[in-house]
Amino acid sequence: MDLRYRMRVIRTLIDEVSRDEIIGILEDENIDYVVSQEASGRGDLLIVEFPLPEQALEVVLARFEEAGHDEHSYTVVTDATSALSTNMGEVEDRFVIGEEEDSSLAVEELRSKVLELLPDAFTYYLLTLLSAVVATAGLLLDSPALVVGSMVIAPLVGSALTASVGTILAERSLIVKGFRTQALGLGLAILGAAVFGFLLKTGAFLPPSLRPSTTAQIAQRISPGLLSLIIGVCAGAAGAVGIATGISASLVGVMIAAALIPAAAAVGIGIVWSAPAIAFGALVLLVVNAASIHVSGVAVLWYLGYRPASWNPENFLANVSLRRFGSSMAVAVVLLVLFVTAGGLISTHVAFEQTANVAVEETLEQNEYEDLELAGVQAEFHLGAPFSQPQEVTVTVRRSSDQSHPRLSDQIRQRLATQTDRKPTIRVVFIESQRSPNETTARSGSTQQRFQGWMDSAVQEPSV
Repeated sequence: MDLRYRMRVIRTLIDEVSRDEIIGILEDENIDYVVSQEASGRGDLLIVEFPLPEQALEVVLARFEEAGHDEHSYTVVTDATSALSTNMGEVEDRFVIGEEEDSSLAVEELRSKVLELLPDAFTYYLLTLLSAVVATAGLLLDSPALVVGSMVIAPLVGSALTASVGTILAERSLIVKGFRTQALGLGLAILGAAVFGFLLKTGAFLPPSLRPSTTAQIAQRISPGLLSLIIGVCAGAAGAVGIATGISASLVGVMIAAALIPAAAAVGIGIVWSAPAIAFGALVLLVVNAASIHVSGVAVLWYLGYRPASWNPENFLANVSLRRFGSSMAVAVVLLVLFVTAGGLISTHVAFEQTANVAVEETLEQNEYEDLELAGVQAEFHLGAPFSQPQEVTVTVRRSSDQSHPRLSDQIRQRLATQTDRKPTIRVVFIESQRSPNETTARSGSTQQRFQGWMDSAVQEPSV
């Protein structure tokens, strides 16, 4: 039982003709109200004011709409710290802790809430640019802290959720505003990352030997796979739940930014370092995450019961109307094309990653490599035709001696070539370690404790 809720005060304008029906609805719902005369001289108009828990708002407004009341003529919903009235306890028992408990916001509040998340254009684009610069620095420095910091200041949650809410409500203005703001914001993030990276590179602020593809934070964003898709889906679903239930959007915004800003910064880095594999892989990740955020957001809002104003639940064919739902249908077509294209690329890459993992494990199971321990396999995203750059697979292993294994990369490559139609470059990185046993005998008992000191150094075998 959750007693935390917000109180609303509703003021709506009605005429004398609909007075009895509107008042009848309020009395039927046991809602206390006040009726006063409208004083602007626009005819026989009345102002009805009544307090409600937020959970009851959508129910009452829906009954008003069924009675023919146009809430858009004049209806104001405001926050209230508390409300004391004769029947308020009964209303709370019914909507807050009773059988009709529902934490979802009304459609009107949902629309207002999502628009509040969109700051003014200058603030939005400035924060997006700054977050891209911080993300670029974090990726190049391989600093998770800086990458997380870029997510905190990125304001992308507003544009993402505005597009989702516009799609579920079939409101063209929200759809256009959300997608336009998001596209321009991500484009600015890529441009900002590219400019900042170019200044760092030409200004000799980074070591000449820096290879972005070997940086862990960048490598994680240039090989989109199933887990990347799951991140986007969860981010969109969390954002939809947060906006629909009134939860603070700041935490949800970090999750959405985590799926977008580092990928956009990686695209800019790939452009500056003339690395098509980085730029293209990160761009595919960016597109897939943006699309999956929107799809999952729409799906969750639909599950929570949100529908367009003119939706007919009893006649599905009546809803297939370009005039009423053309914008939402266009969004569905675009997302379908994106998922088919990008999804095909990702599924191919995931299949190759699985094959590479199996090939590496089978190779290391041979007796001659029993002293090696697999630390990781990183398969670079393959561009395919018309690009000619060969795909690269990096295999990292640990060894406890200085033994050389010159045939390891060649054997892995041969095994991969027999299982796939690709002939990637295999790069084996050895992490050499030394163990110095240091035994201490406890005087109070017979138990011995071993303390091991490790000294790691990376040794790279020539690529094949």
